[in-house]
Order: sequence, then structure tokens, then C-alpha cells
Amino acid sequence: MSFHRKYFINLLSGFVFLFSVICPMMASQAAGTTKANPLHIATFECDITPPIGSPLCYGHIAPAKKIVDPLSARGIIILGAKKPIVMLALDWVGANNGAQDVWKKRLAEALGTTADHCAVHCLHQHDSPGVDTSANALLKQNDLKGLMYDEAYLEDVMQRTIAAAKKSLQTSKVVTHVGMGKGKVEQFASNRRILGLNGKVKIVRFSSSRNPKAIAAPEGTIDPYVRVLSLWNKDQPLAVLSYYATHPQSYYGKGGVSCDTVGLARSIREKKLPGVFHAHFNGAGGNIGAGKYNNGDPKNRPLLAKRLAAGMKQAWESTEKKSVTADDVSWKAKPVLLPLRDTLDQEKLTTILKNPKARRTDRIRASRDLIYLQRTQAGQTIDITRLKIGPAQVIHMPGELFVEYQLAAQKMAPGDFVCMAAYGDQGPGYIGTKIAYTQGGYETSRVSRTAPEVEEVLIQTLQELTEKE
Repeated sequence: MSFHRKYFINLLSGFVFLFSVICPMMASQAAGTTKANPLHIATFECDITPPIGSPLCYGHIAPAKKIVDPLSARGIIILGAKKPIVMLALDWVGANNGAQDVWKKRLAEALGTTADHCAVHCLHQHDSPGVDTSANALLKQNDLKGLMYDEAYLEDVMQRTIAAAKKSLQTSKVVTHVGMGKGKVEQFASNRRILGLNGKVKIVRFSSSRNPKAIAAPEGTIDPYVRVLSLWNKDQPLAVLSYYATHPQSYYGKGGVSCDTVGLARSIREKKLPGVFHAHFNGAGGNIGAGKYNNGDPKNRPLLAKRLAAGMKQAWESTEKKSVTADDVSWKAKPVLLPLRDTLDQEKLTTILKNPKARRTDRIRASRDLIYLQRTQAGQTIDITRLKIGPAQVIHMPGELFVEYQLAAQKMAPGDFVCMAAYGDQGPGYIGTKIAYTQGGYETSRVSRTAPEVEEVLIQTLQELTEKE
């Protein structure tokens, strides 16, 4: 063998050896990087059904006389991004002001994150507890203890839910794909505000209606789709999160605790996918209800639930999956100070609150108005947040938000799958569009604590949150 040929063979052998060493090392390092920063989720659930005798709907309706359906708290923790992200859905009518502060603080402490990475939302069923620890403190100062909610029940719920959340970290699961699908919900949602020829609200079509004109009127502006966001480990579904904009109640106020239409629909789908975690979030349904298709007959509750479940099924079957890693997950939080309604008068509200001859429900409402006024005047902001996971975005909003904000957010990110959860901090009450405040109607005339300028603030916030990074 010539010297040159022998030299070439030795050189080639050296390259082969080096390649055999370096490639596995590079693969090992790549695997190590993935292993060091994987995308995981942990899910948790807790029964939060209140005891018989508990106040419901902030104490505005009859207390709990029987349990028709159990209530639950359902949460998901996303792990692998910079900080753990927590999203919690409660079968409550609301968790407002100080209740939001306490939930987020305790979740953050237990799960190793910060309060601005926690989103707490309610499904807004009326035959369920409403909790506002700030307003409750005012009521107690005026010898009205126990009117709004059962304090022992609240502490028990928080302890058990947070314990379940913390325990779930021990069984977190790897996520490789995000799934996105939407389905049309037939004969459920209709706009509550029916306008006359003068552009003013002529009829308020609540969650149930027997008014022939309200029933005959068109559905109006709604978002007809339920959106389903799912998280997978390859071909194994791990969690299903659904989003639909409507007031959920079919009938209420008779003392029957219930998770109502949305909770029953969630249960229907859960039974079809055993072992897969399900949570539902209420979209921007402040001006949406079932009034066109519901006359308040109790028989309509399961019927409406089946219609929503059918839309969820269609969304599930149309799901498209995209692979994701922890690098595809991001979270934005923007603290906002919403403009106050000029009808909130501290002196008048204080007079009502302190008047022992005033109606109990008026004193409760005065406490809720007063505490929101005081917190806002003190500069207390509300976090609006956005989760992005691959091509999906989930926006977390406060208040009983009008559906127009949900539709606007979808248009801002047309290439993404945009879900919205409203009914976060419901301290602001109803949040209408600017024009809605000139139209009259229940939502913007009586129970909104924000000024018409709120639209400019929220649209600007949505644009900032949905813009590409």
C-alpha cells in the first residue's frame, strides 16, 4: 500500500471516529436542552358545592335549599415557560375585587409563580355563590355579616382547591401538541338588547323570555361558535378547555344550587372523553343570553346544555393539532385602570349601606358599588392577560363584557385561534361599548360601573396583547 493511500485511509478513519463521537454528543446536548425546559401541564379539580342555607348570587336571591347539580373549581397549570401560568374556572356567579386578590396571591404562593400569572374566572351561574371579600368587609362593618356568602365555606374551598393545585404538580404531563377547533352552537345564544327604530333599547331580552316580540326578534349580534382548545401528548388528549359567550342560566332564584347549562354541557363532553380533564370558561357574554330560545321552563336547561355540548362535539371533531414546545408559550399581563361611571356617588351609596330600613339587596349592591368606587379612586388596577401557545391565544378579561370585544379581538389576530374568557374580576359590573351607553337598557343604564370611555381603553389593551411579539 502506498504511503499516500495509507495516509488517506487513516485520515478518513479519523473523520469517521470524530463524527461518531461528536454526533451523539450533539444529539445528547439537544436532548438535554429539551429535557431541561419541557412543556408540561398539571390539572386539578375540587368540589365547591356550598352547604344548604348558603347565600347565592351575592345574597340577592333565595339561599341554597337543595343541591340540583354539584359545583366545581377546575384549573390548569402550564409549566415550562418563564413562570408557571395558572388558569382557574369556578362554578360561581362571581369572584370580585378582594376575592380576586386573595385567590391570585394564594395560588401564586402555593405554585411558585406571581399573581399576574394567575387568571381566575367564573362561569356566572346565578344559582351559585358570589364572593367579594372587599364588599363583604363593608357589610360586616355595618352589622350585615353573612349576607353575601358563607365565610367558612370560602376558606374551606380555597384551602382544598389550592391543596389540589399544589398536589397536581406531582403528576404533571408532557405536552407535545395544541389542538384547536370550533363548532356552531344552534338555538342557544341571542343578544339581550333589542333596539327600536330610534336606535334605543326597546326590549331587554334576558336569559328567559315569554315576550312574543322578544322571541320573534332576530338573534342579533352574537358569537355563535364555541371554541375548544386542547392539549395533547402526541395522540393522547390531556386537557380540553372550552370557551363560549353567553349568560349561562336557564332559570334561577328558587334555591336550587346548579352548574346550569354550561356545567351540564361540560359534563356531557367529559363523559364522552373519560380520563381527559375538562374546564369551561365563559366568553364575553354580558349582552348575550338564551332569551330567544328559553321561556324559563326547567325542561329547557338540559335541552340548552345538549345544544352547547353538540357544538363542543363539533369543535372537538374539527380539531387541528400543531406541535408545540415550551418556547412556543408566552404570557402578557397589562394592568389597566378602567374609567369610572359618573353615576357612582360615595355619599349616596354610604347612606344606603348604613340605612337599616333600606332593602337588604339594596344595601348589598351599595356595598359592591362603593368598594369598586373606592378601589378605582385609589388607583387599584385590574390585570388583563393573554396566553399564547403556538397559534392559539387566550385573552382573560374582567367584568360582564359585551360580545363586541370578543369579536374585535378575533379580528385583531386573524391568523390565530383566539379564545376569550371574560367574567374575571366582576368589580366593574357590565362593560358595554361606547355606543351602548347612549342606547339605554338594563346593562349600561343600571349595573355598569364603567364610563363609556372604557371602550377606548380596552380596545387599545386588546391591540397590545394580541400583536405579534
